[in-house]
Amino acid sequence: MNIKPFWDNAVSYTEYLRDAGERLGNLKNTQEAEFAEYYKLGIQRMNRMWDKYIPNATQVEAFAKKNFNGKILIISEAWCGDASQVIPVVVKFFEQFEVRISYRDQEPSLIDDYLTNGGKSIPIVIFLDEDFNEIAHWGPRPKHGTELLEKHKANPEEFTKDQFYVELQTYYAKNRGFDTIAELLEIL
Repeated sequence: MNIKPFWDNAVSYTEYLRDAGERLGNLKNTQEAEFAEYYKLGIQRMNRMWDKYIPNATQVEAFAKKNFNGKILIISEAWCGDASQVIPVVVKFFEQFEVRISYRDQEPSLIDDYLTNGGKSIPIVIFLDEDFNEIAHWGPRPKHGTELLEKHKANPEEFTKDQFYVELQTYYAKNRGFDTIAELLEIL
């Protein structure tokens, strides 16, 4: 697959945040209107995570030993709760590299090659070499988040969707990106 066209059409984190604010202020269709509250929450969470996240020195040192010299492409949408917690951490940790974001819902979509259990779950973080070949990819959430989702799916009456969301966001707030970066370093 040729990822370069998606890279060329992707946006920076700054543009991604700006686009999210513009979408929130100018809802163009029914889906965007239905997702308005999620856009608002996503922007708040991204700003909070950006302010709170501090790269772990041990992880920075471990990454330096990886000799990565490529680019990072993330498939996402600003309304996604997982993305709002993951993207600021990835962008900040890998700030010396170019990180771009490709919108999941654009046509044609790169997400079709990165389905999670048949679904278009996001974010997906793709590490690329200098020639835009995939080195590795990760997503859509840290293992603990996936375990919480599986717990909800296994028994939705005992562990409701609302309980899942609360526990997931609490986990993200307390963990502050440590697990996300640890898992990304594992695959590099």
